[in-house]
Amino acid sequence: MNTKKWLATLAMTALATALVACGDKKTDVNATYKPEAVTMVAPSGAGGGWDKTARSVVKVLGETKLVDAPMTVENVPGASGAKFLATYTTKDVGNNNKLFVNSPPILINNLRKEGNSPVGYKDVTPLAGLLKDFGAIVVKADSPYKDIKGLIDAVKADPSKVSIGGGSSPGSMDHLLAMLPLYKAGVDVTKVKYVPHDGGGEAMTALLGGNLEAIATDASSVGEYVKSGKVRVLAVSSPTKIEGIDAPSYKEAGIDTEFTIWRGVFGPKGMSPVAKTYWTKALADLSAKPEWAAELKAQSWTADYKDAAAFTAYLAQQETLIKDVLTALQMAK
Repeated sequence: MNTKKWLATLAMTALATALVACGDKKTDVNATYKPEAVTMVAPSGAGGGWDKTARSVVKVLGETKLVDAPMTVENVPGASGAKFLATYTTKDVGNNNKLFVNSPPILINNLRKEGNSPVGYKDVTPLAGLLKDFGAIVVKADSPYKDIKGLIDAVKADPSKVSIGGGSSPGSMDHLLAMLPLYKAGVDVTKVKYVPHDGGGEAMTALLGGNLEAIATDASSVGEYVKSGKVRVLAVSSPTKIEGIDAPSYKEAGIDTEFTIWRGVFGPKGMSPVAKTYWTKALADLSAKPEWAAELKAQSWTADYKDAAAFTAYLAQQETLIKDVLTALQMAK
């Protein structure tokens, strides 16, 4: 063999070897994913909506053997989830075994001016939307406000005389729940008196104690108070009435809006394709299990499964609505 042919053969052999090596490397990295010790983070204290959702997901995934690996729930409270997200998006990139639960605050924190979080849903990997709750505008049973129109008219007449509370800080979820129907009804929401509390329980206590005229809270949390005759729900943010709550939706009351308190599961930025496939399938299978349906019923939640693509598109739509309300409040970044 002459020198030119020998060099050409050597080059071709080297190229073939390199291609095989690259192919083998790709296969080794991405062909399979088996979860090991999995952490599901609730970016809040124990007992709240995120914590309950995380524990329900972990419980059913384990009971049904959809995930054959140890799974634990970790609570990381602080700044409505922003504290956890800041660390997660820097230290857990590509950590396929660390997931977290979230809801509208991942959008709100990124969009508002005060307490702004520089990271949002685009900096992580949406895996699935799993369930939904709705907001409710609630008054004491003996309140002079008999419907949402009566409350809105009173706020329009003199915003300073109507105290509306919620279980979160200004610019966060309960505040937006309270302001949304007022904003859509033409109220200057920058003048409305919103009183923040540390959680929905404290807001309810303030309402029952006569310190507030109304509160905005999760619809699933008011059932026991309605049954005991302590409160009335004026309206809910769902598209139609909610079973067990004798109140119209905003749309049924003539206010053209709605707001869903969705909850879903996210993974890290840089999650491997096979890990994403694994978790999206596990969560899709979870949503179809009777054990999950029983868990939803026990928590007064509504099933609302969305796969990764549909969930990501939905987040973009929600982002637009939230930005509109924050802008009206002069709280958008």
